Amino acid sequence: MAWSIAEVARMSKVTSRTLRHYDEIGLLPPAWIGSNGHRYYEEADLLRLQQILLMRELGLGLREIRAVLDSRLDQATVLREHHRRLLAERDRLETLARTVGRTIAELEEGKDKGRMAKINKPENLFEGFQVPSEAEAEVRERWPQAWEQTQQTVAAMSPEDTERWQREVTAQMIRMAEFMVAGTPVSDPAVQAEVDANYRGICRFWTPTAEAYKGVGQSYVDDPQMRANFDKIAEGLAAYQRDAMTVYAEARLR
Repeated sequence: MAWSIAEVARMSKVTSRTLRHYDEIGLLPPAWIGSNGHRYYEEADLLRLQQILLMRELGLGLREIRAVLDSRLDQATVLREHHRRLLAERDRLETLARTVGRTIAELEEGKDKGRMAKINKPENLFEGFQVPSEAEAEVRERWPQAWEQTQQTVAAMSPEDTERWQREVTAQMIRMAEFMVAGTPVSDPAVQAEVDANYRGICRFWTPTAEAYKGVGQSYVDDPQMRANFDKIAEGLAAYQRDAMTVYAEARLR
């Protein structure tokens, strides 16, 4: 069965103009184009569109999305990771909504009784909020100069520089994921060549020692947000990247 571009736009709430743009950049070509010039999409195309919209929701740019979709990663595995992240974010937002609702109720109760609001449990005011992770705090504490230098470099980057850098990082993550899925040992020369590219990329911001570079790799696992960024490409990628970085640091850095 096939659906016209108008039908896909109606079902997905994505405009026909956007769908045509996705075709023009090679992100979502139609199954075929009819003699009338209209685009038609099959079930596989609808599934690909669902993935595109999911990754847009998760903050990925179109180039990063295309790199993920064009990789050799299993479609169900990618979707399973997106599903896990969406459920986690749903749970966090539900908790945050309860926190705010509880505070509103306590404030209004105090107003109705003509007295100052009484917060029954002050610690409940902060349930559900995201705060800097222990891993991030440790990096700031152990390498404050490097942290400050990195922040300054990032702040000075143009939007084009930032997008190009993000594309490079995402492409490296995808290549590492392909090695991991294929069962390639982290000490393999091809894997270590990717780690070398990762290290050189970091050196654009600061030059880590062996200990610092291993610490960065460990932060990929310990920091929930960083781990999610890796594992949304492939589950277990954060640990695989860390182990590869450890091998690199011990062999090539001081």
